[in-house]
Amino acid sequence: MTLFITSSPFIDEAPKAILSDRNQFIDRIRAAMPENPDVVFVASDPQDHAGTCAFASITCAAFAEVGIHFGSYQVLTGMTARRAYSMLSHCDFVVLCGGHVPTQNAFFRKIRLRHLLKAFAGTVMGISAGSMNTAGTVYVQPEEPGESAPEFERFAPGLGLTEVNILPHYQKVKDNILDGKRLFEDITYVDSLGHQFFALPDNSYFYQDDDGLLLCGEGYRLKDGILEQLTEEDEVLDMSLLD
Repeated sequence: MTLFITSSPFIDEAPKAILSDRNQFIDRIRAAMPENPDVVFVASDPQDHAGTCAFASITCAAFAEVGIHFGSYQVLTGMTARRAYSMLSHCDFVVLCGGHVPTQNAFFRKIRLRHLLKAFAGTVMGISAGSMNTAGTVYVQPEEPGESAPEFERFAPGLGLTEVNILPHYQKVKDNILDGKRLFEDITYVDSLGHQFFALPDNSYFYQDDDGLLLCGEGYRLKDGILEQLTEEDEVLDMSLLD
């Protein structure tokens, strides 16, 4: 399996969905795919079939604009969940959509997605929440009002595709206030004690294949309450070299 763990692969604030070529993203994902791949988009909210279909459509158009034309695409939502095994057994590319991490995590567990992807040999791309849920143990960074409460479940079983826990959209959320607390300094820094998370701005990503794990573009590590910058834009870090 080849895995792209992205914050967002799209150009921010563009008038439509346009894939960003920063940090060689397009070249890498093109090289990972067969010609005219068949793709399955896995929802973040299983109840939002129409929204997932709309996202799939604009994403297909964005890939087509850079010369990656899908042979077919399907959406895996609550409406189509009974066909999950068949859909995933006959595709080359799986896109894990962005959204609310706990909602998506519960859907993944309900359809046993971890089991369904265990033997998958194609390419998986996570976007935001979808990327967060690729981890073996997912760090569920509080996001919505009330989620900063101590009883909110901060860690949950994930897909087990990687051990990387990302914090997406870092450039947008690093100064956020949630429930009167600073999202990073007062909440996430504390949660990082005994753990490590990787904060990614949009258009930075992790690339993982049988040869290892690369951090591509600007990235930060938050470990035991200490934030450090690991890479700049256009840099690539072989994660096996990280202490």
